[in-house]
Amino acid sequence: MKNKLILVMLLLFTFLILAACGGTNNAGNAENEETQAQSEPAQDESTQEDNQSEGNMEGMDHSAMNHTSSGEVPEGLKEAENPKFPVGSHPIIQADHMPGMKGAEATIVGAYDTTVYTVTYTPTTGGEPVTNHKWVIHEELEGVGKEPLEPGAKVTLNADHMPGMKGAAATIDSAEHTTVYMVDYTSTTGEQVKNHKWVTESELAAP
Repeated sequence: MKNKLILVMLLLFTFLILAACGGTNNAGNAENEETQAQSEPAQDESTQEDNQSEGNMEGMDHSAMNHTSSGEVPEGLKEAENPKFPVGSHPIIQADHMPGMKGAEATIVGAYDTTVYTVTYTPTTGGEPVTNHKWVIHEELEGVGKEPLEPGAKVTLNADHMPGMKGAAATIDSAEHTTVYMVDYTSTTGEQVKNHKWVTESELAAP
């Protein structure tokens, strides 16, 4: 009788130990699952922010810009009567639209009075939108008449400064009436650039 009682107590003790171990494992699994669930959204959010940052950088990338053009200007563009930097002068470029541009000495090829715009557009060749592209002038927009446009206006581009630009739908980001210049320059990286369009008066400085 005493042996049976001891056996029953051993079995009961063993059962309690197994039950306790199982409960601990379940609690551990639940903790692991909760920790994983909390960490996954943080990773997704971080990845999303990285992608957005990359997208913004792509949008502002002007490395594909046509450095040299034919020198032709849009129909109706008026030459400036008394530009701050006359044709043939050699100001220093302060803009950094492209690598090697800032700090280069320019030769003024043409000076024109117009309204200049920064624009955001999606290239006709596909890809990410290009944001705040500098610059498109009023005469490079299709069917807009003579009056300057306000930020937010929807337009079609008739400029070909970059691949996929001509014919693209765009939104005006900013507008300014000023003198714009077409310039020749040798970039600080050694590249010869002819008839670059456009540099605004505020982006040039006296040597």
